[in-house]
Amino acid sequence: MKENGTANLDLGNGNASIALPVISGTMGPDVIDIRKLHAMSGLFTYDPGFLSTASNSSEITFIDGDKGILLYRGYPIEQLATHCDFTQVCYLLINGELPDSKQKDEFDIAIKSHTMLHEQLVRFFTGFRRDAHPMAVMVGVVGALSAFYHEAMDISDASHRQESALRLIAKLPTIAAMAYKYNIGQPFVYPRNNLSFSENFLHMMFSTPGEDYKVNPVIARALDRILILHADHEQNASTSTVRLAGSSGANPFACISAGIACLWGPAHGGANEACLNMLEEIGDVSRIDEYINRAKNKDDNYRLMGFGHRVYKNLDPRALILRETCHEVLNELGLQNDRLFKLALQLEKIALEDEYFISKKLYPNVDFYSGIVQRALGIPTIMFTAIFAMARTVGWVAQWSEMISDPAYKIGRPRQLYTGPSMREVPETLHK
Repeated sequence: MKENGTANLDLGNGNASIALPVISGTMGPDVIDIRKLHAMSGLFTYDPGFLSTASNSSEITFIDGDKGILLYRGYPIEQLATHCDFTQVCYLLINGELPDSKQKDEFDIAIKSHTMLHEQLVRFFTGFRRDAHPMAVMVGVVGALSAFYHEAMDISDASHRQESALRLIAKLPTIAAMAYKYNIGQPFVYPRNNLSFSENFLHMMFSTPGEDYKVNPVIARALDRILILHADHEQNASTSTVRLAGSSGANPFACISAGIACLWGPAHGGANEACLNMLEEIGDVSRIDEYINRAKNKDDNYRLMGFGHRVYKNLDPRALILRETCHEVLNELGLQNDRLFKLALQLEKIALEDEYFISKKLYPNVDFYSGIVQRALGIPTIMFTAIFAMARTVGWVAQWSEMISDPAYKIGRPRQLYTGPSMREVPETLHK
C-alpha cells in the first residue's frame, strides 16, 4: 500500500477544494483516503451497502469482477482447486504461503487433534428442538465454544489466535455433521483421524453404528473443491460482519458465530439452495422458455436464481470449476441423465446465447452448480448453507486475525445520513 498522488474534492458553494491522498494496492483500483475528510470539511460520505468504500486493507483475497479473476494470496482459484486440497488452502489463507510437505503434515495433525467436541458441548445439542435448522444450531454451538477455551482467548497473542483458528477450522465439520444427525434423529458419529478433512466430514454425515460409510474418492474430491471455492471471497457481508464484531475485541468464537448468522441470509449463503429450488420448480426442459420469458418480463417479479453476481460482471471462475466437477460426480455415480443437471445445462446454454442475459451480463454463478453437486453427493438441501459456513470459516478466521494483528485497526463505527425529525420539544401536556 502506497500513496499515489492526490484527488481534489470540490466542496461547492464557494468553498475551497480539499486534497485527499490516493492510495494504491498491488492490484485493483486505487482508493481515495477519506479518513480525514470529516475533520477537513465537516462532511461524511454516503455509500449504502459500501459499494464504493474500502473498509480495510487486506493481503488475503483479490477479486476482479470484470475479468472473472479470484485469487487467494495471489494464487488463481482454478489452480488451487485443481492442484491443492482444502487443508493446503487453509494453511495458505492463514499463513500467507502454501505449505511444504512437512508443514502440510504438521498442519493436518494439528487440525485432527482439535476435531473432537467437549462432551459437555455435545450435550448442548439436546437443548434445541429436534427439527431446528442446522444453521440455528451452528450459531449457538459455535458461540458456546467461547465458554470452553479460556486459556487461549487473548486476542493480542498471536499463538492464541492461531490456536483458535485451528480449533474453529477443525470443529466446524464436527458441529455441522452433528447438527444434521440431531435433525434426523441419528446418533452422533465421532471424527476419525485416519481420514482427510473432506473424508472425515462425509464419514460423520453418512455413517451409522450399524454400517460404516465407504468414502468414494471422487465424492471426497468434489466436496474438497466445494470447500476450496467457498473458503474466502474478500469483504462480503459475512466477512464484514466477522470483522465488525471482531473490531470490538470480541472473542473469535463469538465473531465466527456472528458470521454464520449473517451467512444464513437467503441473499448470501442461501442462494445455492434457492437455485436448486428454482430448478425443481421449472421441473422439465420443456418449461425453460416459459421461465426465461417470465424473467425478461418487467411486470413479473420472477427472477432466475444462479445467474449474475454482485461482484462478477464476467463468468464466475468458481462456476466453471463446479461445472466440471458436476460432470465428474454424475459420471462416477451413473447419474449422467439426472433430470436437474440436464435442465441446468439447457438453461445455461440458452442464457449464454440469449442477448437479454448477455447484455445484462447474467452469467451462471457458483450457486448455479453447487446445489446440484451437493445433491448428487447425498447432502440434503437443509445442509447447503451449513457446508458453506464450514468452508468459509477459514476465510473468516484469516480475515479476523489479519485485522487484529493490524496496528491501525479500530472499532468499526459507520456513519449515517439522518433523515428523522429535527430537534423538537416534548409537548407541555406530557410534562409532569
